Amino acid sequence: MSNLVAIAYPDEATAQEVGKTLVELQKEHVIDLDDLVVAVREDSGKVKLRQSFHGGAAGAAGGALWGGLIGLIFLAPLLGMAVGAAAGGAAGSMSDYGIDDKFMKELGEKLGPSGAALFVLIRSSTPDKVLPRVSQYGGEVLHTSLSTEDEQVLQDALVEGAAAR
Repeated sequence: MSNLVAIAYPDEATAQEVGKTLVELQKEHVIDLDDLVVAVREDSGKVKLRQSFHGGAAGAAGGALWGGLIGLIFLAPLLGMAVGAAAGGAAGSMSDYGIDDKFMKELGEKLGPSGAALFVLIRSSTPDKVLPRVSQYGGEVLHTSLSTEDEQVLQDALVEGAAAR
């Protein structure tokens, strides 16, 4: 089961930097992310979502594979791959995988002007290795699906990181 964590930051640059740090940690196999989105509240009050994982590419790759296999049956593997990639890409782009966009926009409405929130759907992690790397940016927990104790540990780490900054 994945856990949702939403943390508010004063600006988009900080939220993006924390997002990059989490992606680096994923490459180091310290955290496994299902989704990562930065929500930014513009000065006009409108909330924009900056998606990190795009379903279109994964859908196109899967579609090309299946299209190629089906194309082999009909002796037209290249045509099958092309059609499969197009169909898979379209289906992947239209699917809403991960965190619900409506939920993120509603929570983003609570941000101040030019504020940003990082939404992360975490499949698994090693908190004692992740917290030191992300706490240095500070932030305020907006919402989590963590236990009350784990949420408090996260908030305390963010406060300590902001104070040390």
